[in-house]
Amino acid sequence: MRLLPVFKLLLFLAIAGAAALLLYGYARNHPQDMPWAPLDLTQPVGAFTGRKLAALSEDGDQCRALLSQAGVRFVAIAPRRSGQCGYSNAVRFAAGGSLNFAYRPADLGTACPVAAGLALWDWHVIQPAALRRFGQRVASVDHFGSYSCRRIYGRSEGAWSEHSRANAVDIAGFRLEDGTRISVLADWDGDDAKSAFLRDVRDGACDLFATVLSPDYNEAHRDHLHFDQAQRGQMGWRGCL
Repeated sequence: MRLLPVFKLLLFLAIAGAAALLLYGYARNHPQDMPWAPLDLTQPVGAFTGRKLAALSEDGDQCRALLSQAGVRFVAIAPRRSGQCGYSNAVRFAAGGSLNFAYRPADLGTACPVAAGLALWDWHVIQPAALRRFGQRVASVDHFGSYSCRRIYGRSEGAWSEHSRANAVDIAGFRLEDGTRISVLADWDGDDAKSAFLRDVRDGACDLFATVLSPDYNEAHRDHLHFDQAQRGQMGWRGCL
């Protein structure tokens, strides 16, 4: 009978050791799912990718280095300050490189963490969804811009919008390789491949941006998808609507 407690202890240690080995093996093969692993834009999207992207707001040099490492061509935008508005860590996409499509209007500029999220959205969300739904790639993305010195919803008082820091972007639609247009305003409420595609890219963006707002959220977003990298702390809430 005296051996029973020893046996239980050995059994517990064996189970704990096996679990630790399994966790170690998983962590080595899936660093993107580990909160302590550095962000790498060349790796698949993981459980903590979105939070790591938002945290890049605190380190512009690291953000730009990650974009370069992933083959994204860009130019740094000079800092800007206007009262409560402005930015110090913005970049503008340039032609070529590893991005698969162009933005319309061209030369989209955003805060670097938003740009990093858009790059991953291109590679891991948009193009797979387009191939799955239409058998072809997206050639360009229509947008309503990023920087806008205003409060939320353009009100005269209240919290300042993430657009006031170029930390947000509004996506209006997509154009496929054959010229087919997919519009948030015109196609969101359909029951066809276009509507399904729009929901695919909205849902996928939720893993990459701190806030994702769609026509499902309210009337103000009936014609676009809003993405931002709002800083809400390491374990702050994330919005996907």
